[in-house]
Amino acid sequence: MATLDVPTQVPFSRPDFVELDADVSASPLWNKDLAPTPLSRRTWSTYNIAALWIGMSVVITTYTLASGLMEQGMSWAQALTTILLGNVIVLVPMVLNAHAGTKYGVSFPVLCRASFGVKGANIPAVLRAIVACGWFGIQTWIGGLAIDALIGAAWSGWASVPGGKAIGFAIFWLIQVAIIIKGTEGIKILESWSAPLLLAGGAALLVWAIRNGGGLGNILSRSSVLQKGQTPFWSLFPAALTANVGYWATLSLNIPDFTRYAKSQRSQVAGQALGLPATMTAFAFIGVAVTSATIVVFGKAVWDPIQLIAMIGTPIVIIFGALVVLAAQLTTNMAANVVSPANDFSNLSPRKISYVTGGLITAVIGIVMMPWKLYSDAAAYIFTWLIGYSSLMGALGGILIADYWVLRRQKLNLRDLFELQGEYTYSNGTNWRAVAALVVSILPVVPGFLRAALTPGGRVADPGLFDHLYTYAWFVTFILSFFLYLAFAKRKA
Repeated sequence: MATLDVPTQVPFSRPDFVELDADVSASPLWNKDLAPTPLSRRTWSTYNIAALWIGMSVVITTYTLASGLMEQGMSWAQALTTILLGNVIVLVPMVLNAHAGTKYGVSFPVLCRASFGVKGANIPAVLRAIVACGWFGIQTWIGGLAIDALIGAAWSGWASVPGGKAIGFAIFWLIQVAIIIKGTEGIKILESWSAPLLLAGGAALLVWAIRNGGGLGNILSRSSVLQKGQTPFWSLFPAALTANVGYWATLSLNIPDFTRYAKSQRSQVAGQALGLPATMTAFAFIGVAVTSATIVVFGKAVWDPIQLIAMIGTPIVIIFGALVVLAAQLTTNMAANVVSPANDFSNLSPRKISYVTGGLITAVIGIVMMPWKLYSDAAAYIFTWLIGYSSLMGALGGILIADYWVLRRQKLNLRDLFELQGEYTYSNGTNWRAVAALVVSILPVVPGFLRAALTPGGRVADPGLFDHLYTYAWFVTFILSFFLYLAFAKRKA
């Protein structure tokens, strides 16, 4: 392995940047996709980061996010407050984990090498990647439904074609595979240009709702029809809050994959603060308002915006609306559910798996996970899928933040992140203390997860202690892993 006897880190006039000044290209832990981002490519401004979040947040799963909460019994105001609070909470670990990406130009799997070891980093990377594959599949399935509506509007005979939804799914999947093959170039431009278009599309739906539903006050007063359940708010709130934290818990880990391109810490902090909580809440509000308007206009609630567009528009309007939906699904999937798992799978074997290969692996696993089942039941989607994986993400987040902010005080040995024998070698490449903290912190929520997974709809009728712990899964595992990791590390010292 080639190494140079030169300083690992070079001081710059800008203290928030550190650049690698060592040739580690011969290391088996290195490839061009995992290499630290050079200063010349750290160009993302506050607008670019905010646009990234707008592009990822304006998507059908956000539009329908309040539906599952209201179906269980929440009012529209309670649902939106829960969504806003959940996103404000998840913004904190998001900004903290983003710091290392901006300062050192490293991606999520490379950052994990500091806490889990240069080989042990594959554990959090693969766990994160599997969740992203599930999300990739869900968003692809929704994009396929838009394709189905688009073709149906253009050709009346499409309704008689068997397997139309499956064909739409396959078409949208192939479109994304084509983009994956082209690599990471263009994501910044895609998000920046699509963000205003997506916001305009949401605003257009809201205007339609207000004009045709008798005003905003009238349609919101009709939203009570959407409250099908009778569960008291404070009984729903813990699980609902955890689910909303879990919605972006994955990105709170791999956000360095994007902030490694940021101009400064200020850009990444301001961009995320401006782009995430407000957009998520506003688009969820549009979903509630528009759906409430459909009760007035059609006499029934139409949550699916694709179905709604087909009901209210001419073929031209339907085609335009479907294209906006496709753009929303595409921007979200490319940024949120391809970049990270592609890097994570690449980290398994950097010399053999490139970003493109990792992206293709993601696309294939996304089908295997049968996303149509993950998304078919709103209650199960919230109480099993969102909360379940949030427990893993919370545990990983606690370890990463404890390691970087408390133990290392934001100081990393950039060269040794790519060395098999170095500061992050630990025991044969794995820090078993981090692994132990991960496993132990997850154990308390496993019984609750199993009961939820085996219960139709995910809601246990007679919850016990472990079921209550599970409703706070992200918070429980985050806090436990944070302090367990510090305790295990102190014992070593």
